[in-house]
Formats: sequence, C-alpha cells, structure tokens
Amino acid sequence: LGALLSLLVPAQATRSPDCGGILTPSGLSYLAEVSKPHTEMVLRQDLLAPRAPDLLLGSPKPSRDQISFIKVIDLSLSLVPEAGLRLGIEADLGIAPSAAVPRRARLSLLADLHLDLSPGGDLQLTTSACRPTLEEVQSTEEVESKSSSLDLDKEINVDKICLEVSKLLLSPNEQLMSLTAPFPVTPSCQVQYLPLAAPVFSEEGITVSLQTTFQVAGMAVPLPVSPVPFSMPELASSSPSHLTLALSEHFYTSLFFALERAGAFNMTILSPLTTATMAQKIAQVSSLYPEDLPVMLRAVLRSSPRVELEEGRAALKLFLTVHVGAGSPDFQSFLSVSADVTAGLLLSVTNTRMMISAAVIEDAELNLAASDVGPVPAALLEELFLATIREEVPVWMNAVLSEGVHLPHMSSFTYTDVSVMVHKDYVLVLCNLKLQARPG
Repeated sequence: LGALLSLLVPAQATRSPDCGGILTPSGLSYLAEVSKPHTEMVLRQDLLAPRAPDLLLGSPKPSRDQISFIKVIDLSLSLVPEAGLRLGIEADLGIAPSAAVPRRARLSLLADLHLDLSPGGDLQLTTSACRPTLEEVQSTEEVESKSSSLDLDKEINVDKICLEVSKLLLSPNEQLMSLTAPFPVTPSCQVQYLPLAAPVFSEEGITVSLQTTFQVAGMAVPLPVSPVPFSMPELASSSPSHLTLALSEHFYTSLFFALERAGAFNMTILSPLTTATMAQKIAQVSSLYPEDLPVMLRAVLRSSPRVELEEGRAALKLFLTVHVGAGSPDFQSFLSVSADVTAGLLLSVTNTRMMISAAVIEDAELNLAASDVGPVPAALLEELFLATIREEVPVWMNAVLSEGVHLPHMSSFTYTDVSVMVHKDYVLVLCNLKLQARPG
C-alpha cells in the first residue's frame, strides 16, 4: 500500500523551494502602523453596535452606557521565535453614561498569532490565545479609589473582539491568499508561487520558502530539476528593509524554460540582406530565387535556455537554430545556422515586478547546421548574420519581457526603496513595503 501511495503522489515528495522571503521586524512594525486605522474601524463596528435587548425594545435612549469614541493608541506586532507573533493593542474608549459625567476606559488586548498552511496550500493566520482587559481610567478630579472593571465588562462585550482577532489587521488572510494567486508573464504563460511549509519564526523575521510553478496555455509545465537545493541565504546583519526576497538561479532558468515552452522565443527577424546580395557571396542562392527577395531569419530554441548568476553579473545563454530563407507567406529555408548566444541581463524591480532586460550580446558563436546551397565557411556566416543577430535578438527578448515578472506580493502592497544584488547562484532583493491607497 505504501508503495502504491508513493506512486500516486510523486510530485509532493520532490517539491523543493527555488525562492523565498523574509519579513523583517521593520516590516512587521510597518504592517502594524498601517493597520491602526483599520483596527479602529473594526473596533467601532464591534463595540458601537447596539446590543440585541436595546434593538428589541426599540428604546431611543438605552438604559445602559454607550461608547462615544474609540482611539487606538498603540498597535504592535512582535516576533516570538519558533512560535509565531504577538499582537498588542491599546485603545482608549469614551463612555457616555445615562447619567452623571462621561467616563474613559482603556482596552488592552494581547493575542498569540500563528501562520500555518491551510489544506488548500495557502498561508493562514490563526489565533491560539487572546486576552482582552478593560479598565476604567480615573481622572484627577475623581475619587482616587479605582472602580471595578466588572461593571464595564457587563456593559461592553470585549470577548466579541477575540472571536475574530485576525480581522483587526488589514484583512491578513485575504492578503496571504493573494500571495499564491497566478500572475501573467505573457498572454499564454502564468507564474504562481506555492509555500512548501509553514513559515519559520526567528529573531531575523518570518521566513517563507516558496516553489515557483508555471502554466502554459493552462497546463502545468514540468520544470527542470534544480541541481542544488535552495535555502534562504543568511543575512550578514539585521536589515533595515521591510522585506528580503531571494530568487535562485534555478528560478530564472525555470522562467526562461517556461517561456520557451510558450514559444516566446520563436523569432522572425527581417535581415537587411536580399537574395541578390547573398548571391554575391553564395552563388547557388541565385538559382533558388531568380527574383530579388528580402531574406528572413526564423530562430527557434534547439535546447533550453540557461541562466548563470555570478557576483554582480547575470547572463542568459540561448541555443538557437536560425533558419535563413525567403518568401512570404510561403517561407522557404535554404540555410540553417546554429547560434549559441550569451546575453548580459539587467535586473531591477518596478512596483512588484522583476524587470529583466537583455543588455548586450556578450558572445555569439555561429556554425553551419544544414545547407541547400553548399558549404558555407563560419567566417562567411558571421559576416552575413552576426551583426543582425547581435542587434535583433536582444530587441526580441526585451519585447517578450517588457511587462516584467510578478514577484510574490500581497495585493494591497507595493515595493519601494528597492535594492537588487546579484550573487553567485541567487539574486537578493531588499525593499520596503508601501500600502497602496484603495479607490474610494
């Protein structure tokens, strides 16, 4: 039975991360700060709503005390290494009594939060403990004796807040689900990031390991196997940035592999040559094309692209077969050239997208693959086609990659103050989070 089950779920056993992220204590502090207005709104909904007896009686003047205002004084998210997070909230309440002078109260709440994997594979915020307290704040004019909080507890249902503590933050479970949404790379290719295990909590932050998957025309692409298991690199010191992302060399190779499967690198290039000008160098061309026609280059990948990451340098190797021919729409090839091209890559981040562009062709080697016009020396191939390949291949690649590739992110946040560093075998992205203003 065990052997049978292992055959049914082979993919699960071989899953391994190829990228990941660390949300730092600075990032947690930012999330806590921008959650304050939302927390106040939710507390007002929970605590200012009339109680059922008042609604049933229909009394315009309820006999019990009413909360007149709520102000969140402090909201904090702190790391509990190897366990989770602690949420702390301090809020001032104004209480308008049915008689006598207005009163003030302080609501304090401590909750223990955990991040787990849901059955559907999403990260999910859960609560294991919640401790609310409510005490009346005495003014200097009032009697020094501290009044009991029991009366307040009867009037204000603080336990209601603990029923859904997570909603006090900025819709965290909706935000976490957006991390695993599929994002478009090209019209037919999508990328998706899947968490492989529950996050790890440490003093450095919350570390999440992710595996990238791609779909082409709605079908999952079987990616090449990573030669080396990837793990988040250890940072030399605590980072002031909110978030650290690490993308392995295998991540980039998988991206270009998926784009190859999507046909994104099948290029059609108009050469400056014509059949007449080529016939001056290769006489047999004139017998194939009595009239002068523009020469076209149609390039396809003959094997998968490969990305190489070194310190301060990223490069892409393309292994192309370039078919040389003429005729439109009935293209007829008379020459095929193997072109091994190495292009330098420039990496940057705009909003939440990794922008990848080919800078220049660093190296290109041309060899004859097939010919209907006799042998053609390598030197002549370079003279005829090398300049066009050097110029046009980066243009084509940059058109394919112009939209960028979505990085793992939560839907309401974008990245700012971004620093991209290329290291051997991985790319490090340091950035801050910025909450985007919602329409309306």
